[in-house]
Amino acid sequence: MSKTTSTYHQAGLSRRGFLGLGAAVTVAALVHSRSAFSMPTVFPTGVTIHDKSATYVCDVMFSTSGKTYLIDINGLVVKQWEHKGEPARIVDPSLVGGRKGVVGMTLDMVDASRMPNLAGIGLVPGRKTAKINKTFGLLDWNGNVIWQWSGIDSVGAALQHHDWELLSNGNMLILSDRMREDPRFKIGKIVDDVIYEITPSGKVVWQWSATDHLDEFGFTPEEMKLVTATNGPDYLHMNAMAALGPNRWEMAGDKRFAAENIIFSSRNANFIAIIDRKTGRIVWRIGPNYPHLTPAETGKLPHPVNQMSGQHNAHMIPEGLPGAGNILVFDDQGEAGYPIAPRALLGGSRILEIDPATREIVWQYTASMSGNPDSTFFSPFVSGAQRLPNGNTLIDEGIDGRFFQVTPTGKIVWEYIVPFTGIGPGGTTGHPVESNLTYRAQAVPLNWIPR
Repeated sequence: MSKTTSTYHQAGLSRRGFLGLGAAVTVAALVHSRSAFSMPTVFPTGVTIHDKSATYVCDVMFSTSGKTYLIDINGLVVKQWEHKGEPARIVDPSLVGGRKGVVGMTLDMVDASRMPNLAGIGLVPGRKTAKINKTFGLLDWNGNVIWQWSGIDSVGAALQHHDWELLSNGNMLILSDRMREDPRFKIGKIVDDVIYEITPSGKVVWQWSATDHLDEFGFTPEEMKLVTATNGPDYLHMNAMAALGPNRWEMAGDKRFAAENIIFSSRNANFIAIIDRKTGRIVWRIGPNYPHLTPAETGKLPHPVNQMSGQHNAHMIPEGLPGAGNILVFDDQGEAGYPIAPRALLGGSRILEIDPATREIVWQYTASMSGNPDSTFFSPFVSGAQRLPNGNTLIDEGIDGRFFQVTPTGKIVWEYIVPFTGIGPGGTTGHPVESNLTYRAQAVPLNWIPR
Protein backbone atom coordinates (compact mmCIF):
# COMPACT_ATOMS: atom_id res chain seq x y z
CA MET A 1 0.00 0.00 0.00
CA SER A 2 1.19 3.51 -0.76
CA LYS A 3 0.05 6.14 1.66
CA THR A 4 -0.17 9.66 0.28
CA THR A 5 1.29 12.34 2.49
CA SER A 6 -1.55 14.41 3.82
CA THR A 7 -1.71 18.08 4.65
CA TYR A 8 -2.17 18.92 8.32
CA HIS A 9 -4.68 21.65 9.06
CA GLN A 10 -4.15 23.99 12.01
CA ALA A 11 -7.34 25.08 13.72
CA GLY A 12 -7.98 27.65 16.43
CA LEU A 13 -8.36 26.30 19.95
CA SER A 14 -11.82 27.84 20.32
CA ARG A 15 -13.09 26.36 17.09
CA ARG A 16 -16.27 24.28 17.28
CA GLY A 17 -17.80 22.21 14.55
CA PHE A 18 -18.35 18.80 13.08
CA LEU A 19 -15.04 17.86 11.44
CA GLY A 20 -13.84 14.58 12.88
CA LEU A 21 -11.03 12.26 11.90
CA GLY A 22 -11.89 9.10 9.98
CA ALA A 23 -11.42 5.70 11.54
CA ALA A 24 -8.54 4.79 9.24
CA VAL A 25 -6.31 7.62 10.44
CA THR A 26 -4.85 7.87 13.93
CA VAL A 27 -3.08 10.94 15.25
CA ALA A 28 -1.80 11.09 18.80
CA ALA A 29 -3.91 13.11 21.23
CA LEU A 30 -6.70 13.68 18.74
CA VAL A 31 -10.13 14.01 20.30
CA HIS A 32 -13.04 13.07 18.06
CA SER A 33 -15.40 16.01 17.51
CA ARG A 34 -18.60 14.07 18.03
CA SER A 35 -17.63 12.87 21.49
CA ALA A 36 -16.04 16.09 22.76
CA PHE A 37 -18.16 18.59 20.79
CA SER A 38 -15.04 20.47 19.73
CA MET A 39 -12.67 20.25 16.81
CA PRO A 40 -9.14 18.91 17.17
CA THR A 41 -6.49 21.60 16.80
CA VAL A 42 -4.49 19.63 14.23
CA PHE A 43 -5.86 17.07 11.80
CA PRO A 44 -4.86 15.63 8.41
CA THR A 45 -6.64 16.66 5.24
CA GLY A 46 -6.47 15.57 1.63
CA VAL A 47 -5.73 11.99 0.62
CA THR A 48 -4.69 10.02 3.69
CA ILE A 49 -4.93 6.44 2.36
CA HIS A 50 -4.31 5.28 -1.20
CA ASP A 51 -3.85 1.61 -1.98
CA LYS A 52 -3.21 1.90 -5.71
CA SER A 53 -3.67 -1.82 -6.31
CA ALA A 54 -7.28 -1.81 -5.07
CA THR A 55 -8.57 1.75 -5.53
CA TYR A 56 -10.98 2.48 -8.36
CA VAL A 57 -9.41 5.42 -10.18
CA CYS A 58 -11.85 8.27 -10.75
CA ASP A 59 -12.36 11.92 -10.00
CA VAL A 60 -14.71 12.99 -7.20
CA MET A 61 -17.21 15.88 -7.17
CA PHE A 62 -18.61 17.44 -3.99
CA SER A 63 -19.92 20.69 -2.55
CA THR A 64 -18.93 22.24 0.74
CA SER A 65 -18.79 25.74 2.20
CA GLY A 66 -20.77 27.25 -0.68
CA LYS A 67 -18.53 25.97 -3.49
CA THR A 68 -18.23 22.86 -5.64
CA TYR A 69 -14.98 21.00 -6.25
CA LEU A 70 -13.75 18.31 -8.62
CA ILE A 71 -10.67 16.50 -7.32
CA ASP A 72 -8.57 13.72 -8.79
CA ILE A 73 -7.71 10.49 -7.01
CA ASN A 74 -4.61 12.17 -5.51
CA GLY A 75 -6.72 14.92 -3.96
CA LEU A 76 -5.64 17.67 -6.35
CA VAL A 77 -8.34 20.17 -7.31
CA VAL A 78 -9.11 19.79 -11.01
CA LYS A 79 -11.82 22.45 -11.12
CA GLN A 80 -13.77 24.69 -8.77
CA TRP A 81 -17.19 26.29 -9.23
CA GLU A 82 -18.39 29.30 -7.23
CA HIS A 83 -21.73 27.59 -6.67
CA LYS A 84 -22.86 24.88 -4.33
CA GLY A 85 -25.23 22.07 -5.11
CA GLU A 86 -27.70 19.87 -3.31
CA PRO A 87 -26.20 17.90 -4.80
CA ALA A 88 -23.79 19.25 -7.40
CA ARG A 89 -23.59 16.42 -9.88
CA ILE A 90 -22.31 15.68 -13.35
CA VAL A 91 -24.62 15.10 -16.32
CA ASP A 92 -24.12 12.01 -18.46
CA PRO A 93 -22.87 13.33 -21.84
CA SER A 94 -25.28 11.00 -23.65
CA LEU A 95 -28.17 13.06 -22.22
CA VAL A 96 -26.87 16.38 -23.58
CA GLY A 97 -25.87 15.52 -27.13
CA GLY A 98 -22.47 14.11 -26.21
CA ARG A 99 -21.30 17.30 -24.49
CA LYS A 100 -18.81 16.63 -21.71
CA GLY A 101 -18.31 18.68 -18.58
CA VAL A 102 -21.96 19.64 -17.94
CA VAL A 103 -22.86 19.91 -14.26
CA GLY A 104 -26.03 20.71 -12.33
CA MET A 105 -25.98 22.95 -9.26
CA THR A 106 -27.58 25.82 -7.37
CA LEU A 107 -27.27 29.10 -9.26
CA ASP A 108 -28.96 31.52 -6.89
CA MET A 109 -30.08 31.55 -3.25
CA VAL A 110 -32.65 33.74 -1.51
CA ASP A 111 -33.76 34.37 2.07
CA ALA A 112 -37.04 32.46 2.49
CA SER A 113 -38.40 35.09 4.87
CA ARG A 114 -38.40 37.59 1.98
CA MET A 115 -40.49 35.36 -0.29
CA PRO A 116 -44.29 35.37 -0.06
CA ASN A 117 -45.77 32.25 1.54
CA LEU A 118 -42.35 30.69 2.19
CA ALA A 119 -41.58 31.78 5.75
CA GLY A 120 -40.79 28.61 7.69
CA ILE A 121 -39.16 26.59 4.92
CA GLY A 122 -35.72 25.33 5.88
CA LEU A 123 -35.87 26.53 9.47
CA VAL A 124 -34.40 24.61 12.40
CA PRO A 125 -34.55 25.52 16.12
CA GLY A 126 -32.56 28.67 16.83
CA ARG A 127 -32.50 29.85 13.21
CA LYS A 128 -34.71 32.80 12.26
CA THR A 129 -34.17 32.72 8.51
CA ALA A 130 -33.10 30.17 5.94
CA LYS A 131 -31.43 30.41 2.56
CA ILE A 132 -33.33 28.48 -0.08
CA ASN A 133 -32.57 27.50 -3.65
CA LYS A 134 -34.07 30.17 -5.90
CA THR A 135 -32.60 28.95 -9.19
CA PHE A 136 -31.34 25.52 -10.19
CA GLY A 137 -29.45 25.09 -13.45
CA LEU A 138 -27.02 23.31 -15.71
CA LEU A 139 -23.60 24.78 -16.51
CA ASP A 140 -21.14 23.83 -19.22
CA TRP A 141 -17.45 23.27 -18.43
CA ASN A 142 -16.73 26.98 -18.88
CA GLY A 143 -19.46 28.02 -16.45
CA ASN A 144 -22.03 29.14 -19.01
CA VAL A 145 -25.65 28.55 -18.03
CA ILE A 146 -27.26 26.22 -20.56
CA TRP A 147 -30.53 25.63 -18.67
CA GLN A 148 -32.15 27.02 -15.55
CA TRP A 149 -35.40 26.85 -13.62
CA SER A 150 -36.69 29.22 -10.95
CA GLY A 151 -39.86 27.42 -9.97
CA ILE A 152 -43.50 27.85 -10.80
CA ASP A 153 -44.79 31.42 -11.10
CA SER A 154 -46.95 31.26 -7.98
CA VAL A 155 -43.90 30.47 -5.82
CA GLY A 156 -41.10 32.46 -7.45
CA ALA A 157 -38.29 30.08 -6.47
CA ALA A 158 -37.27 26.58 -7.47
CA LEU A 159 -37.04 25.42 -3.83
CA GLN A 160 -35.06 22.48 -5.20
CA HIS A 161 -33.52 20.42 -2.44
CA HIS A 162 -31.56 17.21 -1.99
CA ASP A 163 -31.94 15.73 -5.47
CA TRP A 164 -32.58 16.21 -9.18
CA GLU A 165 -32.22 14.08 -12.29
CA LEU A 166 -32.02 14.72 -16.02
CA LEU A 167 -34.13 12.11 -17.82
CA SER A 168 -33.44 10.41 -21.14
CA ASN A 169 -36.39 12.29 -22.72
CA GLY A 170 -34.66 15.60 -21.98
CA ASN A 171 -36.96 16.54 -19.12
CA MET A 172 -35.76 17.25 -15.59
CA LEU A 173 -36.99 15.72 -12.34
CA ILE A 174 -36.78 18.22 -9.48
CA LEU A 175 -37.36 17.48 -5.80
CA SER A 176 -38.84 20.65 -4.33
CA ASP A 177 -40.70 22.10 -1.33
CA ARG A 178 -43.90 24.04 -1.01
CA MET A 179 -45.89 25.35 1.94
CA ARG A 180 -49.30 23.76 2.34
CA GLU A 181 -52.28 24.20 4.62
CA ASP A 182 -53.50 20.85 5.96
CA PRO A 183 -56.14 20.59 8.71
CA ARG A 184 -54.91 17.13 9.69
CA PHE A 185 -51.79 18.70 11.21
CA LYS A 186 -51.81 20.50 14.55
CA ILE A 187 -49.58 23.28 13.22
CA GLY A 188 -51.86 23.73 10.21
CA LYS A 189 -49.19 24.77 7.72
CA ILE A 190 -46.61 22.20 6.69
CA VAL A 191 -43.74 21.78 4.24
CA ASP A 192 -44.86 19.43 1.47
CA ASP A 193 -42.28 17.56 -0.59
CA VAL A 194 -43.13 17.80 -4.29
CA ILE A 195 -41.57 16.21 -7.36
CA TYR A 196 -41.85 18.05 -10.68
CA GLU A 197 -41.07 16.84 -14.17
CA ILE A 198 -40.08 19.88 -16.22
CA THR A 199 -39.55 20.20 -19.97
CA PRO A 200 -36.52 22.02 -21.42
CA SER A 201 -38.80 25.04 -21.91
CA GLY A 202 -39.70 25.06 -18.20
CA LYS A 203 -43.21 23.62 -18.43
CA VAL A 204 -44.34 21.32 -15.61
CA VAL A 205 -45.76 18.18 -17.25
CA TRP A 206 -46.04 15.96 -14.15
CA GLN A 207 -46.04 16.56 -10.44
CA TRP A 208 -46.44 14.51 -7.29
CA SER A 209 -47.22 15.68 -3.77
CA ALA A 210 -46.07 13.56 -0.83
CA THR A 211 -48.80 14.76 1.51
CA ASP A 212 -51.47 13.59 -0.96
CA HIS A 213 -50.23 10.07 -0.20
CA LEU A 214 -49.81 10.34 3.58
CA ASP A 215 -52.05 7.31 4.18
CA GLU A 216 -49.80 5.12 1.98
CA PHE A 217 -46.61 5.54 4.02
CA GLY A 218 -47.26 2.71 6.47
CA PHE A 219 -47.86 4.62 9.70
CA THR A 220 -49.91 2.83 12.34
CA PRO A 221 -52.82 4.82 13.86
CA GLU A 222 -50.65 5.60 16.89
CA GLU A 223 -47.76 6.75 14.69
CA MET A 224 -50.07 8.87 12.55
CA LYS A 225 -51.12 10.74 15.68
CA LEU A 226 -47.46 11.58 16.31
CA VAL A 227 -46.97 12.64 12.69
CA THR A 228 -49.92 15.04 12.66
CA ALA A 229 -49.05 16.39 16.12
CA THR A 230 -45.50 17.33 15.12
CA ASN A 231 -44.23 20.84 15.79
CA GLY A 232 -41.86 20.63 12.82
CA PRO A 233 -43.42 21.58 9.48
CA ASP A 234 -40.87 19.53 7.50
CA TYR A 235 -42.41 16.32 8.77
CA LEU A 236 -41.09 13.98 6.03
CA HIS A 237 -37.91 15.72 4.84
CA MET A 238 -37.42 13.75 1.63
CA ASN A 239 -33.68 13.64 0.98
CA ALA A 240 -33.30 11.36 -2.05
CA MET A 241 -35.22 11.01 -5.31
CA ALA A 242 -34.32 9.16 -8.51
CA ALA A 243 -35.87 7.23 -11.35
CA LEU A 244 -35.12 3.52 -10.96
CA GLY A 245 -33.78 3.12 -14.49
CA PRO A 246 -33.60 -0.18 -16.37
CA ASN A 247 -33.28 -3.12 -13.97
CA ARG A 248 -33.58 -6.89 -13.75
CA TRP A 249 -36.83 -6.78 -11.78
CA GLU A 250 -38.66 -4.94 -14.53
CA MET A 251 -37.16 -7.24 -17.16
CA ALA A 252 -38.56 -10.19 -15.16
CA GLY A 253 -42.03 -8.64 -15.29
CA ASP A 254 -42.32 -6.94 -11.88
CA LYS A 255 -44.08 -3.67 -12.70
CA ARG A 256 -43.35 -2.19 -9.27
CA PHE A 257 -39.82 -1.64 -10.50
CA ALA A 258 -40.61 -0.06 -13.87
CA ALA A 259 -37.67 2.03 -15.06
CA GLU A 260 -39.71 5.24 -14.93
CA ASN A 261 -40.86 4.69 -11.34
CA ILE A 262 -39.26 6.89 -8.69
CA ILE A 263 -37.55 5.86 -5.47
CA PHE A 264 -37.37 8.34 -2.59
CA SER A 265 -36.28 8.46 1.03
CA SER A 266 -37.96 10.20 3.98
CA ARG A 267 -35.27 11.13 6.48
CA ASN A 268 -37.61 12.27 9.26
CA ALA A 269 -40.00 9.30 8.98
CA ASN A 270 -37.45 6.51 8.45
CA PHE A 271 -38.80 4.93 5.27
CA ILE A 272 -37.93 4.40 1.61
CA ALA A 273 -40.64 4.06 -1.03
CA ILE A 274 -41.22 3.73 -4.77
CA ILE A 275 -43.79 5.81 -6.67
CA ASP A 276 -45.68 4.41 -9.65
CA ARG A 277 -45.30 7.13 -12.27
CA LYS A 278 -48.62 6.25 -13.94
CA THR A 279 -50.83 6.28 -10.84
CA GLY A 280 -48.76 8.24 -8.32
CA ARG A 281 -49.38 5.54 -5.72
CA ILE A 282 -46.77 3.91 -3.51
CA VAL A 283 -46.08 0.43 -4.90
CA TRP A 284 -43.10 -0.58 -2.73
CA ARG A 285 -41.93 0.52 0.69
CA ILE A 286 -39.58 -0.43 3.48
CA GLY A 287 -40.16 1.12 6.90
CA PRO A 288 -41.18 3.06 8.89
CA ASN A 289 -41.55 -0.06 11.08
CA TYR A 290 -38.76 -2.61 11.30
CA PRO A 291 -38.34 -5.94 13.10
CA HIS A 292 -36.22 -6.10 16.22
CA LEU A 293 -33.44 -8.60 15.57
CA THR A 294 -31.18 -10.29 18.08
CA PRO A 295 -27.38 -10.23 17.64
CA ALA A 296 -27.60 -13.86 16.55
CA GLU A 297 -30.10 -12.93 13.83
CA THR A 298 -27.90 -10.10 12.55
CA GLY A 299 -24.71 -12.13 12.78
CA LYS A 300 -24.87 -13.30 9.20
CA LEU A 301 -26.32 -12.12 5.89
CA PRO A 302 -28.84 -12.00 4.41
CA HIS A 303 -31.28 -10.92 7.11
CA PRO A 304 -34.35 -8.65 7.22
CA VAL A 305 -33.67 -4.93 7.30
CA ASN A 306 -33.65 -3.83 10.92
CA GLN A 307 -34.04 -0.27 12.22
CA MET A 308 -32.99 2.38 9.72
CA SER A 309 -33.14 5.97 10.92
CA GLY A 310 -32.34 9.26 9.23
CA GLN A 311 -31.15 7.45 6.08
CA HIS A 312 -29.83 9.21 2.94
CA ASN A 313 -29.08 8.65 -0.75
CA ALA A 314 -31.39 5.66 -1.30
CA HIS A 315 -31.15 4.55 -4.93
CA MET A 316 -31.17 1.45 -7.10
CA ILE A 317 -27.71 0.33 -8.22
CA PRO A 318 -27.63 0.86 -12.02
CA GLU A 319 -27.30 -1.89 -14.57
CA GLY A 320 -23.72 -2.84 -15.37
CA LEU A 321 -22.44 -2.41 -11.81
CA PRO A 322 -21.90 -5.12 -9.16
CA GLY A 323 -25.15 -5.50 -7.22
CA ALA A 324 -27.26 -4.00 -10.02
CA GLY A 325 -30.95 -3.92 -9.12
CA ASN A 326 -30.35 -3.83 -5.37
CA ILE A 327 -31.02 -0.71 -3.32
CA LEU A 328 -28.02 1.06 -1.80
CA VAL A 329 -28.56 3.44 1.12
CA PHE A 330 -26.52 5.29 3.73
CA ASP A 331 -28.23 4.45 7.04
CA ASP A 332 -27.18 7.39 9.19
CA GLN A 333 -28.67 6.06 12.42
CA GLY A 334 -29.58 9.65 13.31
CA GLU A 335 -32.45 10.60 15.58
CA ALA A 336 -35.62 10.36 13.48
CA GLY A 337 -39.03 8.76 13.27
CA TYR A 338 -42.49 8.69 14.85
CA PRO A 339 -41.66 7.82 17.61
CA ILE A 340 -38.02 8.88 17.42
CA ALA A 341 -35.44 6.13 17.09
CA PRO A 342 -32.47 6.90 19.36
CA ARG A 343 -29.26 8.13 17.77
CA ALA A 344 -26.75 5.39 16.89
CA LEU A 345 -29.12 2.69 18.10
CA LEU A 346 -27.00 0.09 16.30
CA GLY A 347 -23.65 1.58 17.31
CA GLY A 348 -22.89 3.80 14.32
CA SER A 349 -23.81 4.49 10.71
CA ARG A 350 -23.87 1.72 8.11
CA ILE A 351 -24.17 1.23 4.36
CA LEU A 352 -26.91 -1.20 3.36
CA GLU A 353 -27.40 -3.07 0.10
CA ILE A 354 -30.97 -4.35 0.08
CA ASP A 355 -32.61 -6.92 -2.19
CA PRO A 356 -35.93 -5.16 -2.95
CA ALA A 357 -37.72 -8.43 -3.70
CA THR A 358 -37.00 -9.97 -0.28
CA ARG A 359 -36.40 -6.74 1.68
CA GLU A 360 -33.26 -8.33 3.10
CA ILE A 361 -29.79 -6.90 3.61
CA VAL A 362 -27.45 -8.77 1.27
CA TRP A 363 -24.32 -6.67 1.97
CA GLN A 364 -23.46 -3.98 4.45
CA TYR A 365 -20.56 -1.89 5.63
CA THR A 366 -19.93 -0.97 9.24
CA ALA A 367 -16.71 0.24 10.82
CA SER A 368 -16.18 -3.17 12.41
CA MET A 369 -15.57 -4.59 8.90
CA SER A 370 -12.46 -2.38 8.80
CA GLY A 371 -11.35 -3.51 12.25
CA ASN A 372 -12.64 -0.44 14.09
CA PRO A 373 -15.40 0.16 16.66
CA ASP A 374 -18.76 0.79 14.97
CA SER A 375 -18.96 4.20 16.67
CA THR A 376 -15.98 5.47 14.63
CA PHE A 377 -18.13 5.60 11.49
CA PHE A 378 -21.08 7.86 12.24
CA SER A 379 -22.82 10.71 10.46
CA PRO A 380 -26.26 11.42 11.97
CA PHE A 381 -27.31 13.48 8.95
CA VAL A 382 -26.33 14.08 5.27
CA SER A 383 -23.98 11.49 3.59
CA GLY A 384 -24.22 8.93 0.80
CA ALA A 385 -22.77 5.88 -0.94
CA GLN A 386 -22.10 4.86 -4.55
CA ARG A 387 -21.21 1.48 -6.04
CA LEU A 388 -18.15 1.57 -8.30
CA PRO A 389 -17.39 -0.55 -11.38
CA ASN A 390 -14.69 -2.62 -9.65
CA GLY A 391 -17.04 -3.57 -6.78
CA ASN A 392 -15.76 -0.98 -4.32
CA THR A 393 -18.20 1.41 -2.67
CA LEU A 394 -17.48 5.13 -2.39
CA ILE A 395 -18.78 6.44 0.94
CA ASP A 396 -19.32 10.04 2.00
CA GLU A 397 -19.31 10.31 5.80
CA GLY A 398 -20.74 13.77 5.39
CA ILE A 399 -20.64 15.25 8.86
CA ASP A 400 -16.85 14.80 8.90
CA GLY A 401 -16.19 15.65 5.25
CA ARG A 402 -14.64 12.21 4.86
CA PHE A 403 -14.80 10.18 1.64
CA PHE A 404 -13.45 6.65 1.39
CA GLN A 405 -13.55 3.59 -0.83
CA VAL A 406 -14.13 0.18 0.73
CA THR A 407 -13.80 -3.21 -0.91
CA PRO A 408 -16.61 -5.78 -0.61
CA THR A 409 -14.78 -7.20 2.42
CA GLY A 410 -14.62 -3.80 4.13
CA LYS A 411 -11.00 -2.88 3.53
CA ILE A 412 -10.48 0.88 3.25
CA VAL A 413 -8.30 1.42 0.18
CA TRP A 414 -8.67 5.18 -0.35
CA GLU A 415 -9.57 8.03 1.97
CA TYR A 416 -9.86 11.79 1.59
CA ILE A 417 -10.60 14.42 4.25
CA VAL A 418 -12.11 17.63 2.86
CA PRO A 419 -9.74 20.53 3.65
CA PHE A 420 -12.22 23.30 2.81
CA THR A 421 -14.22 24.75 5.68
CA GLY A 422 -16.65 27.58 6.14
CA ILE A 423 -18.90 29.20 8.70
CA GLY A 424 -22.57 28.35 8.50
CA PRO A 425 -25.57 27.45 10.63
CA GLY A 426 -25.41 24.06 12.29
CA GLY A 427 -27.26 21.20 10.73
CA THR A 428 -29.72 20.91 13.60
CA THR A 429 -29.38 24.28 15.35
CA GLY A 430 -29.08 27.88 14.30
CA HIS A 431 -25.72 28.40 16.00
CA PRO A 432 -22.78 29.19 13.65
CA VAL A 433 -20.16 26.48 13.31
CA GLU A 434 -17.05 26.02 11.20
CA SER A 435 -17.40 22.83 9.25
CA ASN A 436 -16.32 20.83 6.23
CA LEU A 437 -19.68 19.06 6.14
CA THR A 438 -20.35 17.58 2.71
CA TYR A 439 -23.85 16.53 1.69
CA ARG A 440 -22.89 14.06 -1.03
CA ALA A 441 -19.86 12.99 -3.09
CA GLN A 442 -19.95 11.54 -6.60
CA ALA A 443 -17.39 9.40 -8.41
CA VAL A 444 -16.73 10.95 -11.83
CA PRO A 445 -15.38 8.97 -14.82
CA LEU A 446 -12.02 10.21 -16.04
CA ASN A 447 -13.37 10.70 -19.57
CA TRP A 448 -16.14 13.07 -18.43
CA ILE A 449 -13.83 16.11 -18.55
CA PRO A 450 -13.70 17.76 -22.00
CA ARG A 451 -10.19 17.59 -23.46
